[in-house]
Amino acid sequence: MKTSNILLFVSFTIVLTFSLNVKIYGQSAERPFVIMIDPGHGGRDTGTPGTGRYKATEKDIALDVSLDLGKMIETKLHNVEVIYTRKKDVFPTLRSRPNLANKKDVDLFISIHCNAQPGKKGTAYGSETYVLGTTKNKQNLEVAKRENSVIALEDNLEVYKDFRSDSPEFLLGLEMAQEAYLDHSIKLARLIEDEFQVTAKRRSRGVKQNIFYVLAYSYMPSVLVELGFLTHKKEEDFLNSKKGKQLMTKSLFVAIEKYLDYMNINSAPTTIVKTDKKVQASGNITYKVQIAASSKALETKPYNFKGLQTISRMQDGSLYKYFYGSTSDYEETKALEQEARSKGYNSSFVVAFKDGKKIALMDALKSTAN
Repeated sequence: MKTSNILLFVSFTIVLTFSLNVKIYGQSAERPFVIMIDPGHGGRDTGTPGTGRYKATEKDIALDVSLDLGKMIETKLHNVEVIYTRKKDVFPTLRSRPNLANKKDVDLFISIHCNAQPGKKGTAYGSETYVLGTTKNKQNLEVAKRENSVIALEDNLEVYKDFRSDSPEFLLGLEMAQEAYLDHSIKLARLIEDEFQVTAKRRSRGVKQNIFYVLAYSYMPSVLVELGFLTHKKEEDFLNSKKGKQLMTKSLFVAIEKYLDYMNINSAPTTIVKTDKKVQASGNITYKVQIAASSKALETKPYNFKGLQTISRMQDGSLYKYFYGSTSDYEETKALEQEARSKGYNSSFVVAFKDGKKIALMDALKSTAN
């Protein structure tokens, strides 16, 4: 009976994984790319107090950086929407944070925190960015234990009964359900840690994996950022300073901007190409409609794509991207996009290729308008 229950759970997560794949990687011009920023802790949950030399604690620094990051994104990036789990000193439950992200159909989830070293040494310093995964590293487990410990402050502990980070079956199910997002989470995490070193000139302790509740139940690419250790006096001074917060905020912004560019998401204002002529590609430019991306290599048969014909597949790193149609007529491709949407691929979007290589859509349109 136990084995059959495990198989049923695993089968469910496989179905869930593929059903969620389709919405994550598509981005249309009409729908904004939605980023949820989660300032860690809040209200009666102060997070780490650090050395105790400052009135501000982890919750305050996380909120300051989160709000500044959101303003920067909204000001400088086009067609990107920002949502927060909190915008003031309140206490959202741990469960409500990923639940809100899933409900709002968020494309990217970023949880911002500060770190602490157990004991009185105060020697550890540097940033860390986490993605979902298992770990046997004692220090990493301590970080997860601290960040998940907020559960004890909540009134309804019953809702967390299924969160079993010590259960192999539970962890297997999580890994399968999150497989589609892990590559992109790692990509963003790596960009963040790189920018902390380059832009903020801080020490990076690297990208790590761990079992955090907010990452386990966020069904989109997601990361948890530890800006630095408040138990290290110099780093605490830096993170409490105006300059320090500005540098960490700028680092996060640049990393997000690079991530959007990597995902081929148009985050800058575009110049509309006006023409009375039918947009017909010249040379070897073709247009296709990207409808999905997955870590699974599926056969390009109609039964795998809701009856759609002319499906092609392209491998991009560890992901397989799936395209509908292929034509030199941009207007015809727009009609194909609408057809794909009518089949349920609501996040489908047009992409361009030149000589078989993917290029920016605007570059293709400009070349056809000349």
